[in-house]
Amino acid sequence: MKLQVIVKAAIASVGLFFLCVPQRADAQIVPRPWVSVGSQEGDVTYAVGARALGVGAELGVGPDDAVGVDLLKFLNLPVLSPYVGVGYYTEDKGIALSGGVQVSATDNLFLGVGYNSIRGVNGQLGIKF
Repeated sequence: MKLQVIVKAAIASVGLFFLCVPQRADAQIVPRPWVSVGSQEGDVTYAVGARALGVGAELGVGPDDAVGVDLLKFLNLPVLSPYVGVGYYTEDKGIALSGGVQVSATDNLFLGVGYNSIRGVNGQLGIKF
């Protein structure tokens, strides 16, 4: 129980830090969509998301068919884009905290790994237009 509280507090603290970081003037306006597949306690979880101008949203399906939306804040670096987020899920799952990183693999493809307190660990595959 204590570890879970510490992890949630750490994710929230890093998220507040990201809100204070200025964004590059040439931040990409065209959305970058992705799909995500993960696992939480043996259940397969799914999500689709998109980001633009340093913010993003993800629509996910977690255990027990819980559906939710996460709002994400990205730190746009040249190759890496770490992010944190907060969301809400149905089926009495409640508030979700998330964090992860997306990495540019090629000019038109990026990969990511993340953690969501409802949907668990997930892998991401996305495209850049």
